Amino acid sequence: MKRDALNGLLVWKQKKDRKPLIIRGARQTGKTWLMKEFGHTCFKDTVYINFENEPRFRQLFEENYNIERIINTIQLHTDKTIDARNTLLIFDEIQAVAGGLTSLKYFCEDAPQYAVVAAGSLLGISLHENQSFPVGKVNFLDLHPLSFGEFLQACGKEKLREAIENRQWESLAVFHEELLRYVRTYLYVGGMPEAVQTWIDTQDYAAVREIQSGILVSYQADFSKHAPHAQVPRINMVWDSLPAQLAKENKKFVYGVLREGARAKDFELAIMWLYDCGLVLKSHRVSAPRLPLKAYQDMQVFKLFMVDVGLLCAVTGMEARTLLDGNRIFTEFKGALTEQFVMQELTCAACDYIGYWTNERSTSEVDFIIQKGGKVIPIEVKSGENLRSRSFTQFRQTYNPEQAYKVSVLPYRENIGIENIPLYGIFSIL
Repeated sequence: MKRDALNGLLVWKQKKDRKPLIIRGARQTGKTWLMKEFGHTCFKDTVYINFENEPRFRQLFEENYNIERIINTIQLHTDKTIDARNTLLIFDEIQAVAGGLTSLKYFCEDAPQYAVVAAGSLLGISLHENQSFPVGKVNFLDLHPLSFGEFLQACGKEKLREAIENRQWESLAVFHEELLRYVRTYLYVGGMPEAVQTWIDTQDYAAVREIQSGILVSYQADFSKHAPHAQVPRINMVWDSLPAQLAKENKKFVYGVLREGARAKDFELAIMWLYDCGLVLKSHRVSAPRLPLKAYQDMQVFKLFMVDVGLLCAVTGMEARTLLDGNRIFTEFKGALTEQFVMQELTCAACDYIGYWTNERSTSEVDFIIQKGGKVIPIEVKSGENLRSRSFTQFRQTYNPEQAYKVSVLPYRENIGIENIPLYGIFSIL
């Protein structure tokens, strides 16, 4: 399947001031495949090293960071010639070898002619304490689960994706129900590459759920393997609470859901660990929709979402037959899957900031407030067909935003100062 991130990698390759690139993303989002595909399609040759699986490279950086020595050693081990202009050098699981991350600084400073791409699970990179991080000496690219647009393309619907991107709403009207069926399928399958490929190959929901269950088991195994021992029980409590947190009418993260009397200071590190590893997405309350939104962020009030809507669907035990029951899936769990879907789409679109707004008494709320291209944009998510929202109306009357959106299962409709966007079209506004 084609990933949009390949375009970002090509831009990186062509930069004059290119630095070594670190690809960040949760486990099993496809980082290894992406790097290899990039090498296959954009370079004459690729040298791939997985530091976790290849002990012969464990001492590669221990002696010193002389790049000529490092390159010569790699050539001897791989029996390949590394041509700086035509070879992509891939360091996978770079956190598994002492000095791996630090070496990127020296590639940047002493040998910028080499194209070096590195990756590793955030479980290692964010918690690796024994080596300095090459601040300012690397570029970054974030890899997420497949967006809905990528999912459509993987399903062979590239023309429909292009029509949505180009906002051809009149032409798309006849495909409205078909596109909603794809959204319902995406809510179940999600965007984890292996789950998507399984769906494309088999059209078997049970096979997809088996893949998702395996991913969830591997995540929880990673908690025990990589997290500080004292934090493991708390990480599991936060992770296990996410469906219940999102099923509330008010989806604000509430520590009392974890256990009676739970306090923020007891779980801050657990939440930070999950966030740094890319396993949860975070949306903070903002007190005012003004630039920059981060200046109005309430650090103590936030929502947590899972990394992938399909995994959330699996955790909740959502049955495949729900997909056949009209648009019921959008309203299940008080619209939790719908709001999760929108959060993922906004995250994939690399918004400058994603938050939500409430007034001081929390009697009015707007689901998402984003900062993109120097603009602040409010987005209201409606899981049903009733588009009326007193909170959204009050917000618009108070702040008079230049543009506002409602996202729902209904077809496209434009009113003065507000556009009603079908769920499948959320990426068209970004």
